[in-house]
Amino acid sequence: MSEVIMKTKAAKATAVKLGTLTTAQKNEALLMMADALMADHAGILAANEDDLARGRENGTSSSLLDRIKLTPERIAGIAEGIRQIVELSDPVGEVLETGHRPNGLFIEKRRVPIGVIGIIYEARPNVTVDAAALCLKTGNAVVLRGGSAALSSNRYIVNVLRQALSRSALPADALQLIEDPSRGSVDEMLKLNGLLDVIIPRGGASLIQNVVQNATVPVIETGAGICHTFVDETANAVMAAEIAVNAKAQRPSVCNSMETLLVHSEFAGTHLAALADALRKANVELRGCDRTQKLISVDKTATDEDYATEYNDYILNVRIIDSLDEALDHIRRFGTMHSECIVTENADHAERFLQEVDAAAVYHNASTRFTDGFEFGYGAEIGISTQKLHARGPMGLPALTSTKYRIIGSGQIRK
Repeated sequence: MSEVIMKTKAAKATAVKLGTLTTAQKNEALLMMADALMADHAGILAANEDDLARGRENGTSSSLLDRIKLTPERIAGIAEGIRQIVELSDPVGEVLETGHRPNGLFIEKRRVPIGVIGIIYEARPNVTVDAAALCLKTGNAVVLRGGSAALSSNRYIVNVLRQALSRSALPADALQLIEDPSRGSVDEMLKLNGLLDVIIPRGGASLIQNVVQNATVPVIETGAGICHTFVDETANAVMAAEIAVNAKAQRPSVCNSMETLLVHSEFAGTHLAALADALRKANVELRGCDRTQKLISVDKTATDEDYATEYNDYILNVRIIDSLDEALDHIRRFGTMHSECIVTENADHAERFLQEVDAAAVYHNASTRFTDGFEFGYGAEIGISTQKLHARGPMGLPALTSTKYRIIGSGQIRK
């Protein structure tokens, strides 16, 4: 029996018990997990350094190394994320609808756990903890398959969490990590109908498309983040610069960072030079369209290929346009339905943008970096869903539940 099947079966065996646990029992287990992470942070950092050293030896980019890297502060933040999940309402058991039928049947619709959730993700070891905590809070078993770049970190973290669970009412086998780094382990998970109830991919476009195109298990699609900020002709120049720098440079390795800055020609003529200087001071490489290059120096000409690239790095496309319609057309062509922003003082422009842009999160005068479960008050997130079925945007606890109808009768039969 393969590792994938063995561990998924072990997870599934816990599903019934998970569904009967009280909120207090689940919260106690989560708090034990948070405490265990903090108590063993030195061991976690040592395992993480193994991943970082291997990455440096293999020529891993600085942006990817940043996604892998853990620090005492980041571990504390991850543990705090678990504690925030504890403070959130447990959606399991929530009554969504009730009604009496003319024949006397009482019908009640409640939230229930999905069952066994598979998470396939890449470099960020914090996803290991976020996914585990969110799934377990909602009474789901979880099978994690992280990327090889963070295998040492993930292995150590999951061992710490499972040891904590072994001291709680929540079965340790509800949390599993697939350690086989080969493509075959992913391919095997994609076909585990009857063992996995859903798969959620988190990572780059190639990973997500592989899962979406090849899975027979149902998939909740999380999308790559080719995010845009459009600065229109009425934008406040200081605000526009602060938002643009934050959206690109605050943490460029994540999916909600900006990849293309669209600038109205009227704004560009007066303010683009200063805006470009602010971005360069933040170590951002600029790639510009022909019109951009007439106003500022750039490192490279931006092409359609650039506009379709999620850099996850200190690289930004700059394109000058003449209207809101042109901005909307560009976003429709190159966007990934993740997060989009307009910086404007024109209320009509803002409303059109918010209404017409087809994305999970649309912003007026705020950085796209806020598309995050923690920032939305969910404690953490399982991913950013860019699909339109079941869940969209940052997926917190309710997105990890299904529904069940409970029908109470007194002997009714259908005629």
